Amino acid sequence: MDIYFKKEITYSFNKENFTFNVGNTLFSTFDVDHGTDVLLRSINLHTSPKTILDLGCGYGPLGIVLAKKYPQAKVTMVDRDLLAVRYTKLNIEKNNIHNADVFGSVGMEQVTDTTFDLIVSNIPAKIGDEAITQEFILEPFKQLNPEGELWVVVVNALNRLIPKIGREHQLNVKEVKKRSGHTVYRIKKLSI
Repeated sequence: MDIYFKKEITYSFNKENFTFNVGNTLFSTFDVDHGTDVLLRSINLHTSPKTILDLGCGYGPLGIVLAKKYPQAKVTMVDRDLLAVRYTKLNIEKNNIHNADVFGSVGMEQVTDTTFDLIVSNIPAKIGDEAITQEFILEPFKQLNPEGELWVVVVNALNRLIPKIGREHQLNVKEVKKRSGHTVYRIKKLSI
């Protein structure tokens, strides 16, 4: 018996059904978060990624759905919350995913020796501008392969921040979609 268990939720994407167990104190325990849903439905890649990182994975919906969508990719999922890591492990098994792994990491700390074709994140709004800039934009961007893409979703209150970071650091930022309080941005690393 898991004392943290709250409920099981289901989510449909591309005619696939996913089930996720969620724990009481984790982010978005009533349903898959609207921002996560908008992000998943917005990601449009011209090539299939071989390496994917889900940064701040929570109980795993982004990384697990992408692992199913891109079965040839190696998906790495990280979160600073060890309960989230526990639930992601459970949900990887529950959804029969064989190309994903999860572990605890504050930001990119535990994946500094790896580069990625695709990095995704539903950025937590309450951590502050500096933490968002460093931990969720600049550090992940450094670890993109050439032509790699960082896809993020933010609450609309952060719309001032993402384009500003792009301007200040000469990043190729594109606003992809705006829907019901959330905005999806793609930051592409150009080949040199």
